[in-house]
Amino acid sequence: MHAIELQAHITDTHEIHLQLPHTIRAGAVKVIVMYETIETLLPKKRSFGQFREKIHMDSSFDDELSTDFWLGTQE
Repeated sequence: MHAIELQAHITDTHEIHLQLPHTIRAGAVKVIVMYETIETLLPKKRSFGQFREKIHMDSSFDDELSTDFWLGTQE
């Protein structure tokens, strides 16, 4: 048994039209259709403050970086 993945569109008449690679020989096959609706593919809407209290900045975040950092000599 072999499997290939192809992108396809379902028409308004519930049909799927596929063009298979020429390396596949003619004959009987089994077709399995797996699909996701557009709603499951779209990212969830973000809301203001959804990450509040989940990200923390160190008090030294705004401090200048040392010369050793910029020269790559910092350990």
